[in-house]
Amino acid sequence: MNLPVNPPVLPMLAKRVSALPDGEGFLFEPKWDGFRTLVFRDGAELFIQSRDEKPLNRYFPELVVTLTRALPERVVLDGEIVIEQGGALDFDALQMRLHPAASRAKLLSEQTPASVVFFDILCEGDEDLRVAPFSARRARLEALAGKLAPPLYLTPATTDRALASDWFKRFEGAGLDGVMAKPVNGTYEPNQRVMFKVKHERDCDCVVAGFRWHKQGKGTLVGSLLLGLFDESGALQHVGVCASFTNQKRRELVEFLAPYRENALDEHPWKSWAELQNEFGGRMPGAQSRWSQGKDMSWEPLRPELVVEVAYDHMQSGRFRHTAQFRRFRSDKLPAACTFEQLEVVPPEELSRIFQRSG
Repeated sequence: MNLPVNPPVLPMLAKRVSALPDGEGFLFEPKWDGFRTLVFRDGAELFIQSRDEKPLNRYFPELVVTLTRALPERVVLDGEIVIEQGGALDFDALQMRLHPAASRAKLLSEQTPASVVFFDILCEGDEDLRVAPFSARRARLEALAGKLAPPLYLTPATTDRALASDWFKRFEGAGLDGVMAKPVNGTYEPNQRVMFKVKHERDCDCVVAGFRWHKQGKGTLVGSLLLGLFDESGALQHVGVCASFTNQKRRELVEFLAPYRENALDEHPWKSWAELQNEFGGRMPGAQSRWSQGKDMSWEPLRPELVVEVAYDHMQSGRFRHTAQFRRFRSDKLPAACTFEQLEVVPPEELSRIFQRSG
C-alpha cells in the first residue's frame, strides 16, 4: 500500500469518565460493542486491521467484498465491526468468527453476516486528515457515508447533551454499552486516550465459589475471584470473575479465603468441573478457549458461603461481558439471595433507530 496513512496504525483511544463532560465543544456518539477496526483501501488492496494491529480479512470475507466495492479508491476509516441478531448486537456471534478454519469463517459469514459502523476518517485520496479537527473529519466522513449502503453505516452523532443522555438510557438493551464524547477540535492521535467514554455500571451481589492464583504469585497472591449466581432451578451458574486488586489486597485474600478452602469440594456445585480439571486439565465455565491465548485458567474451589458485591457494566448470555470490579464482601447477605432476578433488565431498543443512513 502507498497511502498517506499506511498500516499498521494504532487507533485513537478513550478515557473512562463517570459522566458526560461539561461545556461546549464535544460531539457525542453511541459506544458500539464490537471489534474496533481500521480499514485501509488502496485500489485493489484492502486491509482490515484489528485494534492490536492484527489482520481481520480472513475472518470477515463478506466485508472484504463489500468494502472493496463500496469504498473510495484510496481511503482509511476507523470504525467497529458488529453483528446484529434479533434486534440487538451479538458479541458472542462476533467472537465465533475468530476461528482458525477458513471454511468455518466463510460459513459463519453467510449465516451471521457482519456490518461496519464508521466513526472517523484518517485519510482520503492523497490527503492525510489526522491533523484536521474532528469536526472537519466528521464532515468528510458524512459526505463519504452518503454513498454507502448497508451493511456499511455511519454512526449517529450529536452536540445535544440531552439527546446523548437519552441514547445512554435507550440503546443499552440493543447492545450499545455507553456514549462517547469527542472534542470537535481534536486531531487524530493514535494510541492516545484523548476521547471520553461513559459506560453503564451496576452493582450485583454474587457467590464467591472459587479463585485463581495470580500469575506472579501462585500460593501467595490471589489473582481473581470466580463468581456465581443461582438460576431459577437453584443451580449455581458461573457468571464471570472480579479482579483489579492491589498486591496488598491479593496477599490479604490468601489468608481471608483459607478457611473457605477446607473441604470445599465435598458439596461444591462445580465439583464435576474441578474433578475434570484435576484429572485431565479440562474445561470449566470460563476456562481455556481459543481466546484465552494460553493463559493458565486452573482454579481453586471455595465453599460457596461468601457473598461479594461487584460492579459490572454489561451482562450478555448470562455472563458479565467484562471483568467485574470488587466493591466489598457482604457478610449481611446469604448466598441464596444471589440470583439472576436481582439484575436490571434493559428492554432492547430497535437498532433501526441507529442503523440508518444519514441525510
